Amino acid sequence: MDVSIVVYTKNNCVQCNATKRALGKYGLDFEEINLDADGEALEAVKELGYLQAPVVMANGEHWAGFRPDKLKALAAAQAAVGAARA
Repeated sequence: MDVSIVVYTKNNCVQCNATKRALGKYGLDFEEINLDADGEALEAVKELGYLQAPVVMANGEHWAGFRPDKLKALAAAQAAVGAARA
């Protein structure tokens, strides 16, 4: 199964842009949801206790902020899935 990634972002968010760039660098597909445009998503993120963006949800795990360590781990997980299929 592919790594499923959703990134909740805000407008003019430096950490959001860094997260999206890193995901692109690793060749990982992701869905982006802009919290400035989606009030329901904003409430859902707040209910999880997050007050800053980005919020990344991947494979049942979630975190806030630019986390290169977590993003690298996602890339490794995706590579393992690809290797298992080969």
